[in-house]
Amino acid sequence: MNTYLNHLLFGIYPYIALATMVVGTIIRFEREPYSWRASSSQLLRRKQLVLGSILFHTGVLFVLFGHIVGLLVPIWVFDSLAVKHEWKQALAVYGGGTAGLVSFIGASMLLHRRLFDSRIRVNSAFADTGILVLLWVQLALGLATVPISLGHMDGEQMVKFMAWANGIFTFNPTASLWIDGAHWIFRTHIFLGLTIFLVFPFTRLPHMLSVPVRYIWRGGYQIVRSRRSLING
Repeated sequence: MNTYLNHLLFGIYPYIALATMVVGTIIRFEREPYSWRASSSQLLRRKQLVLGSILFHTGVLFVLFGHIVGLLVPIWVFDSLAVKHEWKQALAVYGGGTAGLVSFIGASMLLHRRLFDSRIRVNSAFADTGILVLLWVQLALGLATVPISLGHMDGEQMVKFMAWANGIFTFNPTASLWIDGAHWIFRTHIFLGLTIFLVFPFTRLPHMLSVPVRYIWRGGYQIVRSRRSLING
């Protein structure tokens, strides 16, 4: 890839995408706090929603956690713990591949439901369908990297991506050089991931930041009355 284009896509674009995600999300929360919801379509068609949603969210949480730990933890931390890079890559390939497959199956069910059910399709905003398509393609690209990684299990490839991610967050101007020469599937996977960060504030994805974890330690009880008890007074 041309060095200038490589620097533009993997040296400059990451900051544009991350800045847009952070600033845009804050502005949306300040201006439209009640738009932070998933806009469930369960009332229109429950079929495929529950299973697809469980598979997608469970798998993607493991994938997201794996990417955060695998890319953002400094290389010296793994070296100090005597964790070999080939071990780390094996965990990423087999563990991440399994979680990615689970999430991909769930996303496929949700996308099929949204595209082929006429009522859901009509009631879906462009952003709702668009972000689901982007996530589906991103998961497919992630799975496509597995066979390539299996051919290079020495950990060297993993180190390059870690060095790139660490370089971005430490404002290293030469970070993009680590990506130059990588397989096009990896580069497309990274670029699309950055694009998902870019459009994050304009989709339904911010709802993931509003997980009601405070209910775990909330005091008191929630009283739920049946419909029959309400009718009988």
